[in-house]
Amino acid sequence: MEITLLGFNDFHGHLEPPGVAVTATGASGKSVAVPAGGAAYLAGAIAARRSANKHTAVVTAGDMVGASPMVSSLFLDEPTVEALNLMGVDFSATGNHEYDQGSQELLRLQNGGCEKFTAKQPCQISKPFKGAQFPFLAANTLRADGTSLLQGTGVKFFEENGARIGVGFIGMTLRTTPRMVRPSGVAGLSFADEADTANRLIPALRAQGADVIVVLIHEGGYATSGLQDASCAGLSGDILPILDRLSPDVDVVISGHTHQAYLCDYRRVNPSKPFLLTSAGRYGTLLTEVQLKVDTGSRKVMHKSARQIIVQGEAIASGSGKVPLQPEFPVFGADAAVSQLVSTYHSSVAPLAAQASGVLMGGASRTPGKAGERVLGRLVADSMLYATHDLASGGAQIAFTNPGGVRADLLPDAATGVVTYGQLYAVLPFGNNLVVASFTGEQIQRLLEQQFASGTNTVTQPRILQVSRGFSYGFDLSGPAGQRIVDMRLDGAPIQMTETYRIAIQSYLSTGGDNFSVFTEGKDVMGGMLDLDALVAYVGEGTAQQPLALPLAARIERLD
Repeated sequence: MEITLLGFNDFHGHLEPPGVAVTATGASGKSVAVPAGGAAYLAGAIAARRSANKHTAVVTAGDMVGASPMVSSLFLDEPTVEALNLMGVDFSATGNHEYDQGSQELLRLQNGGCEKFTAKQPCQISKPFKGAQFPFLAANTLRADGTSLLQGTGVKFFEENGARIGVGFIGMTLRTTPRMVRPSGVAGLSFADEADTANRLIPALRAQGADVIVVLIHEGGYATSGLQDASCAGLSGDILPILDRLSPDVDVVISGHTHQAYLCDYRRVNPSKPFLLTSAGRYGTLLTEVQLKVDTGSRKVMHKSARQIIVQGEAIASGSGKVPLQPEFPVFGADAAVSQLVSTYHSSVAPLAAQASGVLMGGASRTPGKAGERVLGRLVADSMLYATHDLASGGAQIAFTNPGGVRADLLPDAATGVVTYGQLYAVLPFGNNLVVASFTGEQIQRLLEQQFASGTNTVTQPRILQVSRGFSYGFDLSGPAGQRIVDMRLDGAPIQMTETYRIAIQSYLSTGGDNFSVFTEGKDVMGGMLDLDALVAYVGEGTAQQPLALPLAARIERLD
């Protein structure tokens, strides 16, 4: 029996085409930029591939919601859940972003209803919101009493000529989710080891009739192999230790979190682990098609393969110009029902999104430089300092923002330099409040050291905080832990270890987000406005006569 799995991950509510091109190899052997994404086209691609094989399951590896564009997040990601319903998703693992608004809101997305658990109003368009028509799988997310928050596993059965084959799915998020979500979002929850959880659940799935075992996990890696290359070349990342402890009974691992696209026949890495590993990048630009050939007598998988399908639907405009359709790759039609859904929500949000919010001198990118700084990261940090520097607002002298909280490049209109509210919303979609607190110079040094030595922040994968104007420092990754930060300065004067400084951060960091626990030590804490409102006010200083200049000069120096 031929069984098809269609998988994707890290959709992040990108209902409209995200303006992303996928680099692929064309027939001539040259690299080609292929425009990709958009929920209606993703639904079209799923429908096209489902029509090729009636034995198909559609699954995701998490982060379907959260950190979403305005057209979804302004409505608490209800439209994304509704789009996934229309696509016919069978099972969806939870990612860390599913917990952004707390477990009660996650349960509302699953079960439906209009109960309010956040600052935003639910059921603005859908009255009532019916919830996901597929199970969120969260096998390793546990309540205080040890029970699962959500369903952990599921089985889908396929029948042909009297034979019946069951495919069992285990869905999990990464166990370090509490380090990536504000504490209130995961209050009362714990996250068990991923490999231990999957291995423990396989016998129960077998007892339910599962002949094939598939793990949907929101953890991932990186690879240097090409888009359709399953050689596992350069495979690295936090998923590897999990894979090496997974039972060899697992047939397929569909992963996510790193926003990378890869295919990997993992036997090439570890011959004792003969599963297929996949990830479909981000934002619905790719759909991974896994083909399984199952012998109905032995009920074993005899062959498995995978390929990446580029979700090409329409030409896009990018920062470097228009990306046309590439006819040598499939072009998918838009699903009518999903198109109508997206149009409804777009129409509701369009007037607010289109409002001009200021004028920039050029585009601000999230691309990191040598020291991990980003032009847009500096701009956001500057806006936070702008909103909090006066005494009435906290008297901030320095501002820090985490790079993961900045979610989209800021590209003004090429002719006028105008940026819209919708663009600024896409940059800061989380709705964090600004917080100003007092820290000593010694604490500032310790928190900066945590960029390289705290949880998932390591020397090989540092998490560089973006800093506001006036503050500067250097770092040397070849130095010993705790001694990598040097020459901290504020307005040219050395930071004094015993002196107290007022620091502006977002509420996410103030509770220790991204493993920066030192931020929880702040004194004389004062709350402030939304970070988005601060950015809107700051960018609003730019006018047609005097556009806002971009912070291009480096503030952090890498010394090694």
